[in-house]
Amino acid sequence: MHDTTAMLIELGAIIFVLGLLGRIAGRVGFSPIPLYLLAGLAFGQGGILPLTASEEFVATGAEIGVILLLLMLGLEYSAPELVTTLQTQFPSGAVDFVLNAVPGAVAALLLGWGPVAAVALAGVTWISSSGVIAKVLGDLRRIGNRETPVVLGVLVLEDLAMAVYLPILTALLAGVSLAGGTVTLLISLGTVGAVLYVALRHGRLVSRAVSSDNAEMLLLVVLGLTLLVAGVAQQLQVSAAVGAFLVGIALSGEVAEGAHNLLAPLRDLFAAVFFVFFGLHTNPADIPPVLLPALGLAVVTALTKIATGYWAARRAGISAKGRWRAGGTLVARGEFSIVIAGLAVGVEPRIGPLATAYVLLLVILGPLTARWTEPLSRCLTRRPRRAVPDATAADPVEVARANG
Repeated sequence: MHDTTAMLIELGAIIFVLGLLGRIAGRVGFSPIPLYLLAGLAFGQGGILPLTASEEFVATGAEIGVILLLLMLGLEYSAPELVTTLQTQFPSGAVDFVLNAVPGAVAALLLGWGPVAAVALAGVTWISSSGVIAKVLGDLRRIGNRETPVVLGVLVLEDLAMAVYLPILTALLAGVSLAGGTVTLLISLGTVGAVLYVALRHGRLVSRAVSSDNAEMLLLVVLGLTLLVAGVAQQLQVSAAVGAFLVGIALSGEVAEGAHNLLAPLRDLFAAVFFVFFGLHTNPADIPPVLLPALGLAVVTALTKIATGYWAARRAGISAKGRWRAGGTLVARGEFSIVIAGLAVGVEPRIGPLATAYVLLLVILGPLTARWTEPLSRCLTRRPRRAVPDATAADPVEVARANG
């Protein structure tokens, strides 16, 4: 069969199945993300029906999916709101690092993998999945909730921290000199600072340059600009997701609203492809040997993420319900964890299967905790009602005493 024909058949089958799974999830009021991942496992290496012809296209689509998810989140907020969030949420970012990076580092040292692998596994357990959480917030219609800026503040701090963490990790893995690692770090920080400066000082000019009454032109310009900035950011050792998020921040007003409406269907398509891609590159046979340590690490860091979100939302004056929702939303790990594990496999091969099993557990658990943490906490903390005395059943002697 011709390669193009095979690719079209595979892509059509994947997208059709995703549509059916999304419809099933919608019928039962459930996020489709876990179903997308399971579909990826079924169609991936070691699965029931491996797909190969469409692999390269799916990989590219997955990258675009993450970029669009973060762009759409950025369109919801202005640059001043972002700066305010970063300033107010900085202590939450520090708590997030301590509570969630330390368990990974300790686990690697206990397993005897050495200090470099400990730094890598700390990153795997530290960083929440911006892609998964963005999808969950949209599915649960929580973009406008009071706790959502808190969640986004923690995520943005994590993504910006990657601009520091990834060059350091890469230098440690490669044994690069201190001078070489410092140059890479300075380039990363300079890139983030430059994009933030443009978003803050010249956001209106960017919006005016992008603006168009023609929907087709607006779509092409916004999408092209986003992919361009994301690619340049990644080339300069900064996350493509951070670049896309900052493009969304730079756009405002009618331009942001129009771009949001035009890009929403593309986001939904490519976001689904991202989650399938994640499953496609996971061999189910590699999971059972590392399932127990991955499960233990997943339980511990799910609880620490819930604690992180609860504490951050409490600082922001959010109600108890919002605190639990914020904590449950932050549980999912995903794209960054896999990237970090992929970098570290050369130093410690066992980190790959462990990280894959760990991320799979939390990327499935994450949408569940986002939905059910708050209702579950409400059930557990509900006070039993006091029994109300029945006047008709009162003791006659007590009534006589009361009447004198």
